[in-house]
Amino acid sequence: MQKQEYTITVYTENQIGLLNRIAIIFSRRKINVESLNTSPSEVDSVHRFNIVITETEEVVKKLCRQIEKQVEVLKAYYNTNDEIVWQELALYKVPTAKIAEEVKVERLLREHGAHTVVIRKDYTVFAVAGHREETDKLIRVLEPYGLIEFVRSARVAIIKDSEGFHKKLKEFENREPSRQVIENEYLDKNREVFSM
Repeated sequence: MQKQEYTITVYTENQIGLLNRIAIIFSRRKINVESLNTSPSEVDSVHRFNIVITETEEVVKKLCRQIEKQVEVLKAYYNTNDEIVWQELALYKVPTAKIAEEVKVERLLREHGAHTVVIRKDYTVFAVAGHREETDKLIRVLEPYGLIEFVRSARVAIIKDSEGFHKKLKEFENREPSRQVIENEYLDKNREVFSM
């Protein structure tokens, strides 16, 4: 099997220490995480991890099963780049004087889909959102003008074919109600017995 880039999407409860336990799963298997992003999801109190790795599908399947064994993990999915919509954000800091003198800034922004975030006397910061190739291209353009600093965010991704995790979570709860739901049903039944 050939290695390729996969994005693992993990839905979790927001618990302290979970990120560390997930990271250990990767480090024990000597798998390099290329990008990691955590954020709230569309479901209240559920967080979402986007983890990018380059591996074989078999290894990724095993990783997802291991991740799902964590108590706080609700579900882990994996997808190829063709199955997701994704973006990264990049910031570029360049000397204002050099950029103002030597570059047609408007053309530069238009050609690379960039926008200006900050303009100061000593430096200007540009931002670009896109795929890795797009953000890397602007690095090469700005390097001759004294690129001072560059930073890129982790990947944010949405699964193309998904109906949304919220709906799947509701279906799962209807099939396998949580302990709290079971306890509430038990209490309701006992109240009915005592009120007779």
